[in-house]
Amino acid sequence: MSWKRILYAVFVVAVAGVSALAGVFTGGVAVYQAVSRNQSHALVASAPSAQTIPASQKQSLVINTADVQTTITQAVQKVGPAVVTVVGTIPGQTTFFGPSGEETVSGSGFFISNQGYILTNNHVVAGTKSLTVVLADGSQEKATIVGTDQYSDIAVLKADGRVPAVASLGNSDVLNPGETAIAIGSPLGDFKNSVTVGVVSATGRSIDTGQGYSLEDLIQTDAAINQGNSGGPLVDLAGDVIGINNLIVRGSGSGTVAEGLGFAIPINTAQAVAAQLIQNGSLARPYLGISYQPVTPDIANAYNLPAQWGAYVTRVAVGSPASVAGLQQGDIITGIGDVSLDGTHSYLNVLFDYKPGDHVILTVLRNGKTIQLQVTLGQASSGG
Repeated sequence: MSWKRILYAVFVVAVAGVSALAGVFTGGVAVYQAVSRNQSHALVASAPSAQTIPASQKQSLVINTADVQTTITQAVQKVGPAVVTVVGTIPGQTTFFGPSGEETVSGSGFFISNQGYILTNNHVVAGTKSLTVVLADGSQEKATIVGTDQYSDIAVLKADGRVPAVASLGNSDVLNPGETAIAIGSPLGDFKNSVTVGVVSATGRSIDTGQGYSLEDLIQTDAAINQGNSGGPLVDLAGDVIGINNLIVRGSGSGTVAEGLGFAIPINTAQAVAAQLIQNGSLARPYLGISYQPVTPDIANAYNLPAQWGAYVTRVAVGSPASVAGLQQGDIITGIGDVSLDGTHSYLNVLFDYKPGDHVILTVLRNGKTIQLQVTLGQASSGG
C-alpha cells in the first residue's frame, strides 16, 4: 500500500487508550444529555432507591427514550443533506514494471456556504488530480481544491454545481465530556451518509502524527468512525457541527486492541483555518528556515546528545530568519519563547503558536552551552 493511499484513509495511530461508554444504564439510573451551544443539562431519571440527595433538593425528570431518539433523528435530518462523499483520483506512478494505474480514494465532507465551499481533511485530497463530490441524493458534482493545510489537516473544496444544504456550525469551545456526539460520513466509501452515535469522551487531546508535529486540541469521541469517515461532520443534538472527523486509534504496539477511540478537529479551529484558505488559498505560517531532526530521549541516548528534547538543526537556509539570527547547523533548539520543547510541545506546534513578523527568543544548546538568539519570524504557506 502506497503512502499516498494511507493518507487517504483515516489515520490509524498506535497509541493505547480507553473509550467512554455511551447510553449506559446502571443501578436503575438512565442518563441522557440535552445539548445547546450555550448550556447543557444532564437529564436524569433517578432510581427510587437513591438516598444520597435530600428529597427537598431532588429534581428528577422522567425521560421518554422516544424523545431522545427523535432529537437525534432531527439533528441528522438537519445536517444530513449538507454532507457529501469526496472521491478523488491519484495519478499512476512509474515503477520498474512500467506506469501503474490510477487510484481512487474517498472520504467525506460537508457544505459550509451557499457558494459551494466544502470542508474536509487535507489527507483526503492530498495528491489528487481530480475530485468529485457525491451529494446525499446520489447526484455528483465536480469539485476543485481551494486550499489545504497539512498541519491542521484541513482542506477547503469548491463544488461547481448546486448546493443542496449548508451545515450549521456550532461552538466547539463550550463542549463538555458526556455530551451526545453524532458522526456522519461514508465509511469505506461505500456506505454513504452513515450515522453513528456516541458521546464526547474528552476534549483537548493531542495525537503525534509521527511527522514532527502533533494534531492538538482534538475532540475524542466513541461514536464509531471508520476509514472514509475522514472529513465528515461530528454533530451535537442541536444539529450543529462541532468537529470534523479526523482519525481513529486502533491499539498499541503490544497488540492491545482499542475500540471507540475516534478524534475530530474542533469546528472553531477548522473555521479559522478555512477562512484563510478561502481568502488567500493558503494559511500564513511562521517561517524560521531550518531543516531539523526531532530530539527525543531515545535519539538523545543513541547519539549522546546533551538534550533529551528539542530540534537538532541539520541545515540553515541562506538568508532565512534563522540565518540572520545566527542559528547554526548542529545547534539544538530546546525552547521557543517561554515554552520548552518536550514530549507534549513539539518544535512545529510551538512555532505555530506565533505568526509571521513576531520577534521570538530561541533557547539553543551549542557546544554544551545554552545561548539565546532573537529571531524575527518570516512567512511561508507551510511550516519550516
